Amino acid sequence: MSGEEKIKQELIRVLSLSEDKIVIPRERRIFVEVEFGNFSKAFDLCVNTLHFDSLCSLTGLDEGEKLAVMYHLAAADGTILNLRTSVMKSDPRIKSVTGIFSSADVYERELIDLLGFKVEGLAPGNRYPLTDDWPIDEHPLRKDWKMKPRAGK
Repeated sequence: MSGEEKIKQELIRVLSLSEDKIVIPRERRIFVEVEFGNFSKAFDLCVNTLHFDSLCSLTGLDEGEKLAVMYHLAAADGTILNLRTSVMKSDPRIKSVTGIFSSADVYERELIDLLGFKVEGLAPGNRYPLTDDWPIDEHPLRKDWKMKPRAGK
């Protein structure tokens, strides 16, 4: 059994995931989708037990009624695990992972600015990547976003 298959079986066993929620498209690549209520347990398992101890990046996605976030995690052997979860667009709250990966700060700020996520536990800081004068309620990566005319422009 390959290392990727062992990881898959451990995810299925611990998280009670169905096999279709874990895809191994090729060697050293694993895609996992979990329900938001199971995300903290899945993230902890991936980082602390399966040793995916590097955060490569975060990707936010607008899925229509939901917003998704994918955590791209790497193990020392070069295996990349992409852990994905979704929240309702009407209340897109996620918890910060900066307590584990301080580098998540900039990625979480992107999720806030560009898609409108609410990241609980993220320390106050500068906006990123939008400018400080960008309207707070406008999120340019949302599919339904239309830029509102600005006064004097």
